[in-house]
Amino acid sequence: MALPPLREELALLPGPALADGQPSSTLHDPVRNQYFQIDWPTFEVLRRWGLADPMAIAEAVSAETTLHLEVHDVEAVIRFLQDNQLLQPPAGSAGIFAQMVHKRKGTAWEWLLHNYLFFRIPLIKPDRWLNRWASSLDFFFSRQFWMLSTVVLLLGILGVYREWDRFTTTLVDMFSWTGLASYGLALIAVKSLHELGHACTAKRFGCRVPTMGVAFLVLWPMAYTDTNEVWKLTSRRQRMQVASAGILTELTIAAWSTLAWVLLPDGTPKSLAFVLATTTWVSSIAINASPFMRFDGYFLLSDWLGMPNLHTRAFALARWDLRERLFALGEPVPEIFPRPRHMGMVLFAYTTWIYRLVVFLGIAAMVYAFFIKAVGILLFLVELCWFILLPPYREFQAWRLRWPALRASGRALRSGLIALALLVLFVVPWPTQIATLGLLRPAEQFIIFAPSHAQVVEVPFTEGSQVKKGAVLLQLVSPNLESRELAAKAKAERMRWSASSGAFDAEQRAQWQVLQEQLTTANAELVSIQADALHYTPTAPFDGVLRDVSLELRPGVWLSAQEPLARLVADQQQQVVAYLEEEEIARVTQGDKARFYSEGLEGPFMPLALVRIDPDASRTLPDAQLSSTYGGNVLVREKNGLLYPEKAVYRVTFKATGASGKLAGHTWRGKVVIAGQWTSPGMHFLRAAMGIFWRETGF
Repeated sequence: MALPPLREELALLPGPALADGQPSSTLHDPVRNQYFQIDWPTFEVLRRWGLADPMAIAEAVSAETTLHLEVHDVEAVIRFLQDNQLLQPPAGSAGIFAQMVHKRKGTAWEWLLHNYLFFRIPLIKPDRWLNRWASSLDFFFSRQFWMLSTVVLLLGILGVYREWDRFTTTLVDMFSWTGLASYGLALIAVKSLHELGHACTAKRFGCRVPTMGVAFLVLWPMAYTDTNEVWKLTSRRQRMQVASAGILTELTIAAWSTLAWVLLPDGTPKSLAFVLATTTWVSSIAINASPFMRFDGYFLLSDWLGMPNLHTRAFALARWDLRERLFALGEPVPEIFPRPRHMGMVLFAYTTWIYRLVVFLGIAAMVYAFFIKAVGILLFLVELCWFILLPPYREFQAWRLRWPALRASGRALRSGLIALALLVLFVVPWPTQIATLGLLRPAEQFIIFAPSHAQVVEVPFTEGSQVKKGAVLLQLVSPNLESRELAAKAKAERMRWSASSGAFDAEQRAQWQVLQEQLTTANAELVSIQADALHYTPTAPFDGVLRDVSLELRPGVWLSAQEPLARLVADQQQQVVAYLEEEEIARVTQGDKARFYSEGLEGPFMPLALVRIDPDASRTLPDAQLSSTYGGNVLVREKNGLLYPEKAVYRVTFKATGASGKLAGHTWRGKVVIAGQWTSPGMHFLRAAMGIFWRETGF
């Protein structure tokens, strides 16, 4: 077939040596300002393009060079040129180009989608003033300046190390609206200097810098500089210098700002130096140095490896590797590399996919949070579909096109069976266990607290004594209470005498009703005092064992009010109290079996049975040992001495169905493992997702 001629305005420039040592060339399309790196065989084909016949070109290359080309190799070059519109269009192709333009523009919805996901706004054309001023910045590219900056960096790090506490305190103080505004302004200034570093370095190597401006990735602004002409550079070292210029500029600002913070006195300049230092360190290392997005770190890694389009090539290799591992289709590998580099590129591709998944999910969540709810939900779904769901969908489409080969592959059958088994495991209900913290304690207990102004008279029982119901546990006395009781009795007797003598005294008879009311009040006061006196002779409300008897309980000892003196516990039955979240409550019912493992003792577990589930969530947490404040698992906040759960938790009660052993009669915190209902893992995630969706879409 006759070959169409190449476009006359194309320029063929020398390129750097490739990773395998072969020479390369750069094909420049000045109309679109695009550069294409081509290998040695493609260059030799283009040199003989005038032969106008694929067979003749292949034979000429094979005869005149050490390369051995076939006709299909030349046809691959033709397809490359056609796909990138590097050939002169044939006569009557206007309609074809019109269709291509229309397809590229797409529908209004596609245009809006693409411009929402990414678009650029050129702001300035710096090439002219860079020609005037680039030579004035030679000092910043000199060896002396970089050595001086290295010394400054070391001194700054040493100074921060010596004042680390002050540095971290300042960092915490900057988390305010004023501090965040300062960080925003500093970030704009630093990123402007970052891009200026790229532009000046490219200009020093003779490259044109047509535009600088702002690019928006999912409405997130980022500065950019058009340095496409760097592809003309044949030196890999020079290209790496241009790619690293932005990071080095930021690190230089960070070094000098760090030392300035150490040396400057307190005030606005010191605060400004702190903002510049912390902003540049974080933005350079955490953002620009990452090779997983198309930032500076990616181009540095690409040039260092000598592999343009690193992401595209790594992704193609990883997809091929995935298909071969799953289906063993025997397809040719996209590119042949030594095994270490092959595995490294596959791992790099998977790491990039995981990194982008996290980043894009985070961006989608931020978009949802910062926009009004209706728009936020729409944009969240757009990003979820475009960045998260579309790549797997495209891979499944590629599998569908290979369906005949998949049907004949034994490896594909095995992979399908494994996938089916995993799906069944995900859908079929499985027995589940719920683990939480609980308190094991006696089912009944009575704590004796000291009343006010009490003195010990008699201690009838000692630690561990068996006590019958109704027995006096402790004999206390209070002179203050006794005097109050005598005074109340005297007052009541006086009121009773006055009321009874009213029949013989006209004046007393007139006040008889008042005297009756005073008598009633005096009797009520006496009854109240006598009720208080019962606290000084506490009796056992049930049969049990006396535990935790205070060592201070001796006759004649005075006690502090509300001081715990002893605890009477029922020795027949133990119970465990725990708290479960709403999702966990749905998986347990009364009668479920459980086990208790104490924190403080080694040995066998205690069998339990669930006997009660509170119908409502607990408003407060009376069992402080289970709160996060005391090392428990219930997240709480404290207010006015009470603990309030941060999440809805439900109190569940278990009874011990086995021997308590060493745990009898005491309160122990431990792990409770409940044998819950059989649950499908898939249904669990589906319920959680639907719950979030229902909550967030409610207006």
